[in-house]
Amino acid sequence: MNNKRIELLAPAGDLEKLKVALIYGADAVFIGGREFSLRSKASNFTLDEIRQGCEFAHRLNKKVHVTCNIVMHNNDVSDIKKYLIALDNIGVDAIITSSLYMVKLAKKYTNLQVHISTQQSSLNKEAIDFFASLGADRVVLGREASLKDMKDICENKPCEIEAFIHGGMCSSYSGKCMLSNVMCNRDANRGGCAYSCRWFYNVYNGEKLITKDNEFLKMSSKDLCAINEIPQLIEMGVDSLKIEGRRKASNYIACVVKAYREVIDAYYNNQPIDFIKARDDIYKAENRLTSTGFLYGNVTREQMLYNLDERLIKIGDYVALVIDSDEEYATIEIHNKLELGKDYLLHSPKEDDRMIHISEILDNKGKEMEVATIGKQLVKIKVDRKFEPYSIIRLIRSK
Repeated sequence: MNNKRIELLAPAGDLEKLKVALIYGADAVFIGGREFSLRSKASNFTLDEIRQGCEFAHRLNKKVHVTCNIVMHNNDVSDIKKYLIALDNIGVDAIITSSLYMVKLAKKYTNLQVHISTQQSSLNKEAIDFFASLGADRVVLGREASLKDMKDICENKPCEIEAFIHGGMCSSYSGKCMLSNVMCNRDANRGGCAYSCRWFYNVYNGEKLITKDNEFLKMSSKDLCAINEIPQLIEMGVDSLKIEGRRKASNYIACVVKAYREVIDAYYNNQPIDFIKARDDIYKAENRLTSTGFLYGNVTREQMLYNLDERLIKIGDYVALVIDSDEEYATIEIHNKLELGKDYLLHSPKEDDRMIHISEILDNKGKEMEVATIGKQLVKIKVDRKFEPYSIIRLIRSK
């Protein structure tokens, strides 16, 4: 077993999500800059925002990794060195890249750690040895790696190993998909994926329509959820556990990160692990159907959606974020409708979920309100005790 505690690595699409991820228990976050980053629709960070994120993370003794993982064309190459040096100067801990040229530049001109992106589809010891020989500090395994693959790779590993544990799975091999390019000229390998595999399709046998009524075919897989496999991953020596989802909301990040954090901590503290509670906590956020992906070998139809609806599981809708609080009032940022006289669920980074009752809402001038609906509006609510900053207020829903 690896004596070093495993890292929990979470996604962040903006500064708010970065702070939420770290406060709810992530040891590090991965973010995208405005240059050289996949996920073009995510709210990618400017250099100044990356600097702010690094300062916040380092105050908590945590880390920031920046994705530099697009498949580069000729016109992308000229500014790479300058960009990498800028990332180094503002305190970034590591870059994630699939470019061997970028690995060479980062090692020659910066102090950045270099992590090989999952886009390289690394699934065997020889690939890990090769990237380590070029100076890679970590290799992110392809999502097609099984638990057996991971165990074999982690024996006498020459560098750190990172594995995905939660989030979206690509229907193509390690994200090397051209459907989006062909169908709507959006390059999936340069951050523009249109998620064509999740569209609804009619199926024909020659001229005969096979699908009936609204029973459309989908080619996408279920999301990955490896909450039950965390003890195995720790024991085999994986160094970092990665949650996917830079486009996800703060509510999702808070729920998923906290659930995995509690399982990891329970393992290290030799405490019983409540996997049922962990899964329930994850499903309190908006989430697609999940499976174990390739962890136990090649996938079966149980890991795929095919003609199933994605059936988003929404047990708790994201209503507001707690900005600050004293013993009497909390300042919150509105994300959905908050109504006077109703009960909500408070999800906190430091305590179990609990029900709260909204008995008073005040606008920024102290005027009483019956409902708050304006996105990002700051209001105050009466509290029974001090709320932890970055707590999340959600609707209460049954399964």
